[in-house]
Amino acid sequence: MLDHLIRGATVVDGTGGPSFRADIGIRDGRIAVIAEPGSATEDAATTEDATGLVLAPGFVDPHTHYDAQLFWDPYATPSMNHGVTTVAGGNCGFTLAPLHPDRPEDADYTRRMMSRVEGMALKALEEGVDWTWSSFREYLGALDGRIAVNAGFMVGHCALRRHVMGADAVGGQPTPAQLDAMLALFHDAMDAGAWGLSTTQSATHSDGDGQPVASRHARPEELLALSRAVGEHEGTQIEAIVAGCLDQFSDDEIELFVDMSAAAGRPLNWNVLTIDAAVPERVPRQLVPSERARRAGGRIVALTMPILTPMNMSLGTFCALNLIPGWGDILALPVPERIERLRDAATRAEMLRRAGSKEAGVFRRLANFGRYVIGDTYSAANEGLSGRVVNDIAAERGQDPFHCLVEICAADDLRTVLWPMPTDNDPDSWALRQRTWEHEDVMLGGSDAGAHLDRMCGAPYTTRFLGDCLRGRKLVPLEQAVKMLTDDPARLFGLRERGRVAEGFHADLVLFDPERIDAGPATLVHDLPGDSPRLDSKALGIVSVRVNGVETLRDDKVTGAVPGTVLRSGRDTRTVSTV
Repeated sequence: MLDHLIRGATVVDGTGGPSFRADIGIRDGRIAVIAEPGSATEDAATTEDATGLVLAPGFVDPHTHYDAQLFWDPYATPSMNHGVTTVAGGNCGFTLAPLHPDRPEDADYTRRMMSRVEGMALKALEEGVDWTWSSFREYLGALDGRIAVNAGFMVGHCALRRHVMGADAVGGQPTPAQLDAMLALFHDAMDAGAWGLSTTQSATHSDGDGQPVASRHARPEELLALSRAVGEHEGTQIEAIVAGCLDQFSDDEIELFVDMSAAAGRPLNWNVLTIDAAVPERVPRQLVPSERARRAGGRIVALTMPILTPMNMSLGTFCALNLIPGWGDILALPVPERIERLRDAATRAEMLRRAGSKEAGVFRRLANFGRYVIGDTYSAANEGLSGRVVNDIAAERGQDPFHCLVEICAADDLRTVLWPMPTDNDPDSWALRQRTWEHEDVMLGGSDAGAHLDRMCGAPYTTRFLGDCLRGRKLVPLEQAVKMLTDDPARLFGLRERGRVAEGFHADLVLFDPERIDAGPATLVHDLPGDSPRLDSKALGIVSVRVNGVETLRDDKVTGAVPGTVLRSGRDTRTVSTV
């Protein structure tokens, strides 16, 4: 007897092949029957008519930071609402484990680091997570049986360094004995089911004290030793971030990526490839590591987003503006001093010069302040400005746009929410994206879901992309779009029997209305522990989500079921060849 039968769905199976109508039967968490419509004769405990709806594999998000959120939100919202059934966490070198059992202060350090570098509310981290583990194995065990999505986790380089080196992890180099201890700790995490190594060398990643995070101090020999260790385990990966990920790689960064992937004999993925026709040299440069890795026996995959993810800014709290060269020190001043400096014309002129310079890299796109839209405001002086464009307000006031923006924010004691309009929403940029997506080492992803919670909401990229493919720009046929969201990332991670609608595969499924599939606008809600805020987005057209055969979502409402699996390397993943 079947547990559930879906009748008459239009199946887009994840292979990229043509869609077809079928009845799909589910038993014991797997797809048991794929039959012509009306020909499935086996009895089923429950059935539903899916005529006119599309049934696809559950979407796989290859880059999230749900490491903490899953403890207070087992449904990984809003990702699951948007059809995601499998998430990859532990990215960018940041994980909540291992923690040294004899140093309880390490948990506090980790919380403050995650709050600063990944934009997670400190109150939520303190109140929503119990922090009772020390080993990576114990961390994974704490999630077993309590999550609604499937989740796999890399082990973070920063946690490894901190565990072995303590405070010396920031600024120090390991002794030979400490490197051996780090490798032993890493192997222990891998034996427990970690997916691989994640690490960062990005200049934008600082800890809660404002210091470069621990892995940024690692030299190539340390990174290569850990990479070789990755290759000693089945079904593993590397995820790495360097400064050049944001704009264009240096020669040394390219060499490092290639050497790491080749040393491991495993794929290495990085994010995020920003595609902008105004910077035509970026994409070719960013794909050089992939080309060189192929020759060296490795594979390097660039993650890129198929939508433009809005990200808000503020002069009052840490955001991407702080990462513009020369801006961080000014924006870290106490608010009264910060306002005084920002109102100084010479200071503003220097800030604008730095923001427009080559050293600002991808952050140059933030420097067109006339194209910012005013979001939430907090003073009578700013009444009526929400939703207006700074250029228009500046023209009325006879001010230059940056001066105008500063005065608006100063009236709110710098609490004003600012939304920069994208600079790369032009036809040429979308045509370049379409061409770039065809590259064998480019993959959709990079949502950062679970991080930067009050700044951006990347989780809806799945539904927004499908809506665009069906009713918008139509850059990719539906069958290919589904493959890009399902089978492609599943194959990168070597997921066993996931990513396709096929008999014997796990029944991770999303049922949606092709006439309505889309994502609503991002709105600020206060539903995190400690009443902390985050941006959320409603899923439109998602009828049902199933994880391992069990329905977790119906019409954008979670069911309360938690059938997700903590995916462990080797058991749930197979080794992906790089040759």
